[in-house]
Amino acid sequence: MSPEKTNTGRRNFLKTSSAIAAGLLTTPILSEASPAARPASDAPPTAIARDAMPTRNLGKTGHRVGIFSLGGQAALERANNFDVAVPIIERALDLGVNYCDTSSIYGGPERWSEQYYGRVLKHRRKETFIATKTKERSRDASWRMLEKSLELMQTDHIDLWQLHDIGTLEDINPCFAKGGAMEAMQEAKDQGIVSFLGITGHHRPASLVECIRRYPFDTVLMGFNAADTHQHSFATELLPLAVERQMGIIGMKVPARGRLLASWTPDPLEKQQHSWEGQAVISTSPGTLTMREAMYYTLSHPVSTVIIGCDTIAQLEENVALAKAFTPLSQNQLADISARTEPIHKQALFFRNFNRAEV
Repeated sequence: MSPEKTNTGRRNFLKTSSAIAAGLLTTPILSEASPAARPASDAPPTAIARDAMPTRNLGKTGHRVGIFSLGGQAALERANNFDVAVPIIERALDLGVNYCDTSSIYGGPERWSEQYYGRVLKHRRKETFIATKTKERSRDASWRMLEKSLELMQTDHIDLWQLHDIGTLEDINPCFAKGGAMEAMQEAKDQGIVSFLGITGHHRPASLVECIRRYPFDTVLMGFNAADTHQHSFATELLPLAVERQMGIIGMKVPARGRLLASWTPDPLEKQQHSWEGQAVISTSPGTLTMREAMYYTLSHPVSTVIIGCDTIAQLEENVALAKAFTPLSQNQLADISARTEPIHKQALFFRNFNRAEV
């Protein structure tokens, strides 16, 4: 990338991000819990006394969440991986991680991720805020997903239940139609089976914005990393709206499954998965950032926490250590990091489902 292009991109980043940061980083997301915050139903402890990492408000839920949270993928979605996945979850709780993410589709039809969590939650349920999801769009199918989630995770309630992977209006309209998934979500909340409701997405910001305008969701889980500004940015419209609504904001795809990291080596082309839900995304080079830069970029925005999947206990411990040492990056640092992701932004934003013409 030429110096001229780098400088232009950096100036554009500073112009837009400074305006966002000026109003957002002073919001309640980064402050102590608001007196108006409503307490979670049967909520887990909101503070871990031992060697705790920094915490932030999870929107208006009343939960103080550690800024690093455990994702439900990586080792936690591989088949028959109890010997690796369960110790990772146990160690995360030992280290004070108090938000754990999973989904009814992680690990395929067997839902391995929820199974692994069940092994731990059966004796440590009160130590974490557990979030799972349904990708079903109808009421009845979503109820079945929830009932199975409760069974596999060996619990009688879910702290956060989310509409999973909202990408387009084709996803939204069935959920809000008569007999749609929103009926199941509201019913489950009214019955006290789930405490809070959320949405997730990483495709385009407009679809999540539309959901937030239709219903007062408690949280939004968004694909948001250091390459965000280069294509279909979530920071421009979605992030400010979520802050305005005082939602819990969870960042995902922070290292882009490694594709943002300079330590990552792409597989040979013949071995790569050449598509993401039908769209071509081929990675041909390492990333450009360290894990510290990738994590601190997202955490320097008004998010409540970031979820990151881990393959090993060593990775988990590194991420927790980075979270404990976190200090916000300056606008100049953020702009520099963003500019350095431009050459590899397609692979870093693989989850945005590019058309072939865009790759």
